[in-house]
Amino acid sequence: MSDVVLDEHPLQTDMLSVVVPTYMERQSIPELISRIESSLQPLKFEIIIIDDASPDSTAECAKDLNRKYGNIKVVKRAGKTGLGSAVINGFQTARGEVLAVMDADLQHPPELLPEMYGKIKGGYDLVIASRYISGGKADGLSLKRRILSRGAIALAHQLLPRTGNVKDIVSGFFMLKRSVVEGFKMDPVGFKVLLEIVVKGNYGSMIEVPYTFKPRKKGKSNLSSKVMWNYLIHLCKLLKIGFR
Repeated sequence: MSDVVLDEHPLQTDMLSVVVPTYMERQSIPELISRIESSLQPLKFEIIIIDDASPDSTAECAKDLNRKYGNIKVVKRAGKTGLGSAVINGFQTARGEVLAVMDADLQHPPELLPEMYGKIKGGYDLVIASRYISGGKADGLSLKRRILSRGAIALAHQLLPRTGNVKDIVSGFFMLKRSVVEGFKMDPVGFKVLLEIVVKGNYGSMIEVPYTFKPRKKGKSNLSSKVMWNYLIHLCKLLKIGFR
């Protein structure tokens, strides 16, 4: 995967770009976008939907909603090529100086975005929504998934020292200054883009903010043995970088 190019579009200062990768999220998108729009008023922001050719018309639904809101960009990709590359495509499309990433399935509360943005404006480079610090909860995870999540975090902490201060290194909900992901090659394997950013990124200050990971209301989880295998591959790739 090529280096991330973040200057394809004229940048706008004081703009927040919220990147939402999607696949088969037609049922969730109307509520998600409505809540993002309500939560971020009166800030200057855009919503970027990166859809992997969902057969349930997720992209078309988002385009229809843009007629109402006017600040939604929709990129419909040719096939299901993965969350990692979707996030990178979102960063390339974004015009904001601040970038956020969240899931479309309503397990990440849009109402937390203003607090995260306030932390960025207060001087932090990277803000991570965390289930595993005081005040955070993982209500949306089964016992099996909690064990897998905790195990994945412990393994990252053991192998990659730079992740040691991040309690929820596998979080999919985070916000960062554009400069954090400039000037290095992003090549994540699978879903855990934050892992790539924490290990390779250009940040000086980072903070986690607590949130409750809600049970999924609609659709189904994408967790599979392939996701777990990709995580192990990703760890190995980052470990090799550390040795070099």
